[in-house]
Amino acid sequence: MATASGAGRGRRLRALPESVPARGLSLLLAGGWSLLVLLYPAAVAPLGHGRLSLLLWGVAIGFVHGVGFTPRHPVARVALSPLLGWALVLLCAWSLWHKAL
Repeated sequence: MATASGAGRGRRLRALPESVPARGLSLLLAGGWSLLVLLYPAAVAPLGHGRLSLLLWGVAIGFVHGVGFTPRHPVARVALSPLLGWALVLLCAWSLWHKAL
């Protein structure tokens, strides 16, 4: 029985990024960060070039996931994974918040 419930939990976790609220969250995060970078670039200047590149990669993943695109190729599927995008955006947000203290 433990195996069946574990398999069900794994399926639910894999399905979470494909849900409509998750796609909306991706689009909202991507849009918000894009507006911040475009309208107030001084706010993200403390990130530096390397972390800013990671932030923009996360934003791009957010737009790709938010509009509903799912890549077929395994490498593209990993590179454009919504979990990766959320992690990159949260890492950069934490980095900005940490530098502000």
